[in-house]
Amino acid sequence: MSSQPSKALETFDNPNPERDYHIHMEIPEFTCLCPKTGQPDFATLYLDYIADRSCVELKSLKMYIWSFRNEGAFHEAVTNRILNDLAAATQPRFMRLTAKFYVRGGIFTNVVAEFRKPGWEPQPLVDLTGFAHQSNTRG
Repeated sequence: MSSQPSKALETFDNPNPERDYHIHMEIPEFTCLCPKTGQPDFATLYLDYIADRSCVELKSLKMYIWSFRNEGAFHEAVTNRILNDLAAATQPRFMRLTAKFYVRGGIFTNVVAEFRKPGWEPQPLVDLTGFAHQSNTRG
């Protein structure tokens, strides 16, 4: 096998650092091990961030996520560790990691962790849904 799991996260220069834009990634194949039973835990990770100077490189992210496959970790701990590592590597303006773990023992667990660069404030949300509806009416 040519690729191996790795904790190294690579980045590349943000092609538009002057603009706040939303990067959304869905990672449906996250696995780690329950630290109590050793059984596998499965989750879909949702990564949302606004880059500053750097973006995370996708192959390194894939290898990084893969590196947890044989590690025992509580859901809360692994979610915060991944967010900390990604935020340290990319130094984003804003980053949110949502981990949606599959049911175990009748319980779904969702963990949401956020990072915000000191002093950064989001731009006001622009709602175009009403505008689109209005533009289709004639008076």
